[in-house]
Amino acid sequence: MHARYRRWLEDSRLDEKSRRELESMSEEEIEDAFYKELSFGTGGMRGIVGVGTNRLNAYTLRKAVYGYGLFLREVGAERGVVIAHDNRHKSDEFALEAACVLAALGIRTYLFDSLEPTPLLSFAVRDLRASGGIMVTASHNPPNYNGVKMYDENGCQLVPALADRVIEKVNTVEDYFSIESLDADAAKEEGFIQHPEGVKGRYIEAVKALQFHEGYSRSLRTVFTPLHGTSREIIPDVLSGCGYDVRTVPSQMVIDPDFKAVNSPNPEHPEAFEQAQRIGHENDTDLLIATDPDSDRLGLMCRHEGEYVFLTGNQTGAMFIDYILGSMQQSGTLPDDGLIFNTVVTSEFGAAIARAYGVEVESTLTGFKFIGERMKALPDEGKRFIMGYEESYGYVLADITRDKDGVQASLMAAEMADQLKQQGMTLVDYLNSLYETYGAYRDKLMNIVLKGSAGAETIKAIMEHFRRWKPETFMDRRLLVKEDYLRGVREKADTSEPLDYPSSNVVKFIFEDDCWFVLRPSGTEPKLKIYLNVKASSIASADAMLDEMQKRINKMINPFIED
Repeated sequence: MHARYRRWLEDSRLDEKSRRELESMSEEEIEDAFYKELSFGTGGMRGIVGVGTNRLNAYTLRKAVYGYGLFLREVGAERGVVIAHDNRHKSDEFALEAACVLAALGIRTYLFDSLEPTPLLSFAVRDLRASGGIMVTASHNPPNYNGVKMYDENGCQLVPALADRVIEKVNTVEDYFSIESLDADAAKEEGFIQHPEGVKGRYIEAVKALQFHEGYSRSLRTVFTPLHGTSREIIPDVLSGCGYDVRTVPSQMVIDPDFKAVNSPNPEHPEAFEQAQRIGHENDTDLLIATDPDSDRLGLMCRHEGEYVFLTGNQTGAMFIDYILGSMQQSGTLPDDGLIFNTVVTSEFGAAIARAYGVEVESTLTGFKFIGERMKALPDEGKRFIMGYEESYGYVLADITRDKDGVQASLMAAEMADQLKQQGMTLVDYLNSLYETYGAYRDKLMNIVLKGSAGAETIKAIMEHFRRWKPETFMDRRLLVKEDYLRGVREKADTSEPLDYPSSNVVKFIFEDDCWFVLRPSGTEPKLKIYLNVKASSIASADAMLDEMQKRINKMINPFIED
């Protein structure tokens, strides 16, 4: 760690601003900035913006992009790379830097000249028939983070087999400061950096084509917030262009990398909707819509009996499934060969609904790249893609993108809520009707934040404990299955069988009565995620079960944290 720090501090090629930052670091800051190198996780490479090997800066970015460029030259980079960025600190600089590194490798790029959402980047890769894509974003992370997502020629984030090939190239670079980067003006003059013309318009038209009901007057009133992010123009344009009354949260429409007008730039958190709720009450609005800064995630609040009710990702996903399949069934377009994707940490609620329609459901590992990978394989398997989603508020409703798409999801949510309003129902009424039919599925996510190298060791110890733990019962429910995705084993009472998934540091315990929990270290943040899911005859009973499950799990992990 200190050797890395000294090498950076003493290298004459380090810029002076970074050198001053290094000189001002405390011992604790040095340890966190240099104890490891940034690595690829479920959402690409993310880190705190700053100097150091465990930080995102021009040098760590160049190394990652250089490795990606070498990978592309092996698989075919002649069709170029699409690059987009969000609103975060240095996002525009990092996007241009990525283009200049690729230019030095002789690779052409299509660089968006203003911030654009992740789903547009995914769409653009296939639309322009490019060899790959780079999105500079840290999604919903705190303001001091940034990152990059890297895509293949199908507009899908790199799956582990491809990411490993990039990492292999990255690891050939021993000197962060030796990577060549072509001057930006020269790169543009020589045609290495171009603008992707017409792509955004084609994407918007493709999104509008998702509608089941067109050509009638909409009665839904909405408030939309991009949480300072990339969808500040595109989603209001799409919704208003489809006839919806759209108001916005003015203070959060501003491009602000510090997210000063919002408590959390994450639509998974109810506090992200505070200003939207105020505007909603003032304007008698039915639906509040929020997307995260790069617009791949969607959050909703629905007005019900005069108050706004927050909807979880699993609840929204279940409603999407019933609405989409019901609309297809009504129009006679429900396919016999349809397939819906979720993940191993997604509630069984949506899957139960899909199977009632006779539609197959397949679970992937966490990370939308795994859903994207399966999407592109379906035509060869004689299957038709219907929808993919995960509990963390990510949805793709048509195969125009191979990543989460908050723009698609916003339009579908508005149509669904509008159709229900015409029947005198809210989304909460709709959700309750699904609970009555399929059971009260409820879920909760525990986020255990453990920072630095000590935190990483604590997370490792907790995972090792649960990897060894195999109870006969839990909360008076018999253990049916234990799945260890790192070891690749599914264990039952007296038998075990291989899991057909890529290796991943995930452990899942499945008990009787649709009760389960999963432990998974975050791939992009210093935290341990624990997913809890239950099913009961009533919401009150299910919520009580969730609380009890959380208490028991906390009791098991607290000794590791307190030590």
